[in-house]
Amino acid sequence: MKPRALLALTLAAVGVFAAGCTSGGASSASPSGQAPVAIATTSVLGGVLSDITTCAGTTSTSLMKPGDDAHTYALSSEQVAQLTKAKLVVANGLGFEEGMTKTLANAKTDGANILEVAPLLDPQPLDATQASALDPHVFLDPSRMAKAADLIGAALTKATGDSKYTDCGTKVSASYTDLDAKVTEIMAVVPADKRKLVTDHESFGYFASHFHFTVIGVAIPGGSTDAETSSAQLATLVATVKSSGVRTIFASSSVNPKAIQALATEVGTVKVSTLYAESLGAPGSGADTYAGMMTTNATLIADGLK
Repeated sequence: MKPRALLALTLAAVGVFAAGCTSGGASSASPSGQAPVAIATTSVLGGVLSDITTCAGTTSTSLMKPGDDAHTYALSSEQVAQLTKAKLVVANGLGFEEGMTKTLANAKTDGANILEVAPLLDPQPLDATQASALDPHVFLDPSRMAKAADLIGAALTKATGDSKYTDCGTKVSASYTDLDAKVTEIMAVVPADKRKLVTDHESFGYFASHFHFTVIGVAIPGGSTDAETSSAQLATLVATVKSSGVRTIFASSSVNPKAIQALATEVGTVKVSTLYAESLGAPGSGADTYAGMMTTNATLIADGLK
């Protein structure tokens, strides 16, 4: 498996909102209790959207909840009906929502206003062997999500005619730029020769590139979570991990841990740390906002590798 640049994260308490905005989770409450103005497909995008709508004094929600696997999640009939009712649907795109690709396409045909953010955020190849396949995991790079906040705010203004969403998108974008700097500072405790990541699947490419890490292997090949690892692939990865000297390998909270646990068992000298790689954490987890997810991951990675 070919090495790939991956991430360095480390934790610091982050003040998410500049200019008086407060952070929200996968949904945001409105004082007047009005219906959600917008819907996000994933809990991570729901956190970003919530940051913007909370700032604007309105409400939003997400289709997936913390712990849901975006690669396999399928919508209920009630959720499908919600798509055409919202002013805006914020989706990741680039095949990330594998289980709802056709449903989203049909909803768009039926009039749903869908903004796919990943294709607009300078997507990079999934890996060196799949140059034509673009990596959908843009949300693990806070600098890209700063741009996403601007795009979402502008799209909400266009959909509603209210400029407050553009203003709040700008404020949230600035807060994510601050978050980026804090995460970079936190990850500074990890020496250059220890910035090696082994993850359960190919999700940390943007993180690695941005924070100067190297992904030396993944337990599940490809960018999805339902692929199978062959015995030959596992044996190669075991040898890679043993020779690298890493003490911690990383699972994702929304992915079946079977593959990464099998790797840990075979290696015998590593521990498994669980990150919030594709989903926010549950309320009270410390990872129930976008900023909280990124700083929690930073802490876990720094503690595991320094």
